[in-house]
Amino acid sequence: MKKVLLIEDDVSISELQRDYLEINGYQVDIAQDGELGLQMSLSAAYDLILLDLMLPKLNGFEVCRKIREKMNVPILMVSSRREDIDLIRGLGLGADDYITKPFKPAELVARVKAHIARYERLVGTAETKNDIRIRGLHIDPDTRKVFVNETEVVLTTKEFDLLYFLAKHPDRVFSKDHLFEKIWGIDAMGDVQTVTVHIRKIREKIERDSANPAYIETVWGTGYRCRG
Repeated sequence: MKKVLLIEDDVSISELQRDYLEINGYQVDIAQDGELGLQMSLSAAYDLILLDLMLPKLNGFEVCRKIREKMNVPILMVSSRREDIDLIRGLGLGADDYITKPFKPAELVARVKAHIARYERLVGTAETKNDIRIRGLHIDPDTRKVFVNETEVVLTTKEFDLLYFLAKHPDRVFSKDHLFEKIWGIDAMGDVQTVTVHIRKIREKIERDSANPAYIETVWGTGYRCRG
């Protein structure tokens, strides 16, 4: 199910948009001000962001600009203003398209569907490649690159192998012994504490707060798992 974030301060409008999108099979979250919308945009993986122009706390232009600094998710800007300067400015900051109020719900759904499909054709989906995407974490085994919210992080060979192995088996717990044997080999020199060291280094690179990891969890007394 594709996920859409609505950043809209008018409750009646946002609920109407949500209803039509959910009827058409989309999962929808709502943020009613710019600051919350930006926070949600950067902390979760959305397939499209529907962004109102006039918002409290942080306007749509600033939200769009800050999102574009971190990721390439499709942004459909909504405006009640018809002045070309606002629309051009919005597109210049990285919005993919705009739609002016009032609009027909069917048009909204069609635009959302078209832009998600276009984005998937451009970048390829996880199903057509070997890559893995988990809530802003993107692992591409073909290029051996890792991105967090579209920003590349550099891992060593073993760090990448360990992260990729865990991510390929989401929510499954592996002991240190199992991970050491799988990544370093049964005849490798060293001990299982090598796994602990590498997990710590990976967390420092991919986690927003390595003390409270969102991706790689420690299961006390057992081992580690990647949250799916």
